[in-house]
Amino acid sequence: MLPKAYKLHKAKEFSSVIQFRCVENSNFLQVFVKPNNQSHSRLGLIVPVKIERLSVKRNQVKRVLRIIFCEQQKNSMGLDLVVRLRRPVTRTDLSKIKEEYKALLIKLQRCCG
Repeated sequence: MLPKAYKLHKAKEFSSVIQFRCVENSNFLQVFVKPNNQSHSRLGLIVPVKIERLSVKRNQVKRVLRIIFCEQQKNSMGLDLVVRLRRPVTRTDLSKIKEEYKALLIKLQRCCG
C-alpha cells in the first residue's frame, strides 16, 4: 500500500500539476508532471467513470498503476505525477500500460529537467 505522503489528495494539488503543462500522451495513458520540493514523488490517479464504467475495473487499473509507480519511483524522484486513463483497458492491455508508463517517464524527464 502506498503511504499517504506519496499521494496527491486535494483538487488543488491535481490542478497545479495539470496546469504546469508538462504532459506526455500514449495510447492508454496521459501523464502530467511537475517538480516538487520533496525527496520523494507523489502520485495522483484519474480513472474516469466515462471510460471504465465498473468500479471493479477502475480499482484494478488504479492498483496496477500504483504498483508500477512504486517500481519506478527511483526514476521519478522529486516529481508530482498525475496519471489519467485515456481509453478502456482489457486484461491483456494491463501489461502494455507498464511499458507505456516507463516510456512516458523517460520523455517527461526531459521536460522537467
